[in-house]
Amino acid sequence: MFALSSEPIDTSLLRPRFEKSHAGAFATFEGWVRDHNIGRSVVRLEYEAYASVAEKEGNAIIAEARKTFAVLDAQCIHRIGSLTIGDMAVWVGASAAHRDAAFDACRYIIDEVKARVPIWKKEYYADGDSGWVNCDARG
Repeated sequence: MFALSSEPIDTSLLRPRFEKSHAGAFATFEGWVRDHNIGRSVVRLEYEAYASVAEKEGNAIIAEARKTFAVLDAQCIHRIGSLTIGDMAVWVGASAAHRDAAFDACRYIIDEVKARVPIWKKEYYADGDSGWVNCDARG
């Protein structure tokens, strides 16, 4: 499942979905708002999304991960709206019988979400300037 959220991501509500007796591994990725980007001091940012397309593409990515890797379950939540330094912007979770599949699925999902899902990021800088930045960078 892929979802957009205008509310803070509460990981304590997400983890129970993955707690199954046949799962031997659970891997997560958390993307946080950092205070710098490309040499500039960032004070906050905003995410905007084309919601219907973002959710459709995000769910396609989750389905691909489930088909490609031996995962039992996978989920991604991406924030939209205004975020401050330290806020969690994205969360990915994957469970599997073994850790390799869980790690691989997590990496695949975040890389594909950043490359394919129409979510745009606007950074606000310490000098008062702001600007939209490319969100499709992998890595």
